[in-house]
Formats: sequence, structure tokens, C-alpha cells
Amino acid sequence: MYKKFVKRIFDLICAFAAVTVFFWIYLIVAILVRIKLGSPILFKQKRPGKDGKIFTLYKFRTMNDAKDKDGNLLPDNIRLTSFGKALRATSLDELPEVINIIKGDMSIIGPRPQLVRDMVFFTKQQMKRQSVRPGLSGLAQISGRNGISWEEKLNYDLQYIENITFLGDCKIIALTFWQAFVKRDGIAQEGMDTAEDLGDYLLERGDVTKEEYSTKQSLAMVMLENN
Repeated sequence: MYKKFVKRIFDLICAFAAVTVFFWIYLIVAILVRIKLGSPILFKQKRPGKDGKIFTLYKFRTMNDAKDKDGNLLPDNIRLTSFGKALRATSLDELPEVINIIKGDMSIIGPRPQLVRDMVFFTKQQMKRQSVRPGLSGLAQISGRNGISWEEKLNYDLQYIENITFLGDCKIIALTFWQAFVKRDGIAQEGMDTAEDLGDYLLERGDVTKEEYSTKQSLAMVMLENN
């Protein structure tokens, strides 16, 4: 009953409540992003959602647009500012995802929306995580976030979709606030400024060949272009 009918209503109630109660936080963060990083204020990126359908994810920007002499964007670790790191550490950069929740692209709780270039490397079993709406937070996020391996992260996602309950979602929401604002767990993996792509992880471990890696990366590009 909750999974099929109530969860969506719960999402909308939480989303509109968040916008109403925390509107001042949205405004302050938006102004700071505009001052420190310029425009646009929002970062948009294509992500795979329920049933693999690609949607546009909204976040506050955390990186500048610094480029090399050839006009190419510099690496993430150079473009990610201290201000951006602070936004990520507190998950404030993810506040605009409430737009995705209201639109129906996402849920308050569910498997985090990964990149298209990650999804193409999912096994048939791991693709089951795409059978539900991705979430603003999820079981994997309160169980180690990016401090756990890709296998553990995806297994937590599969564990979640097998047992979706109202009390379970409330517990994840509470623990998400605790980790973001009390423990202040960031998203970065050790030695990295952002999470490692699944394809890069599998290639480094030797779980995919260079040919398989290139083929699936090309597939991801085609999916994005067609979308």
C-alpha cells in the first residue's frame, strides 16, 4: 500500500513542506552561489531514473568554469572550490532536487540517481534498482555513502527496494540529517574530490576489458545524445 500509493503523496508533502519552511535557505545558498561561482546558479545533468528513463537533475553549482588554453574544462579537483566542497559536505547543493521530486522524477528516499555512464555497467540484477524512482537520499547513503565500494552501494539499493516501508523511509530521512549536519559526511572518496565512476572502478579492478569499457562508454554517449 505505501510503496504503490502513499509514497508519492508522502514525497509531495515533504517536498512542498521543505520549500515552504526552508525557503530562506534556498535563497541564501542561491545568492552565495551567484556571488562566488557566477551564473547559472543551478547545475543540470542528465541522469537515469525509473525504468532507465533519462531526466534532468537539478543541483546548486559547486564548481567554477575554469578552462585550459584550448577551452577545455579543467579537472574537477581544480574547479571544485572550498565553497563548493562545503555545499557538498552538508548536501546543500542537492536542495534543488526538490524540483525533481515535485515533477515525479525522484522520490525523497530511494537509490541515488547515478550517471548514465554508470548505469550502462550495471548487471541485470543491479538494473533492478531502476525499477523505482531514484531518491534524494537512500539506504546506501546512510550506510557509508561513498566510503563503501560500488558493490556494497548497489547491494544496499537492491536491499532497499525489497523492503520499502513508511517507517523505513522516516528512519533514513532522520539518519540523513544526522550525517549531513552533525557528522558532516562528505561525498568524496578517499583521495578523490568526487566519486569514482563505476566504469573506471571496474576497469581498474580488471572486471571489464578496455574494449568493453570503450563500448559501454560509447553507448552512454549515444543514450544521452538520443535523449
